[in-house]
Amino acid sequence: MTGTNEPLKPEDFPLEADKERVQRQDGKPIATTKNEAMAHEIAERLNAEEHRREEDKWSA
Repeated sequence: MTGTNEPLKPEDFPLEADKERVQRQDGKPIATTKNEAMAHEIAERLNAEEHRREEDKWSA
């Protein structure tokens, strides 16, 4: 992980993968990985989890 350990906020999503970095919409990196495939996988999983969390919030 890079930067401070700030929690991600809904406005940070969707996350993007750029080479070996996972970054917020504004381009601020939140993690560095060993390879590009891992960065894409992490971004996809975090985006999917946030999507489910938002759906749950609206369905309650």
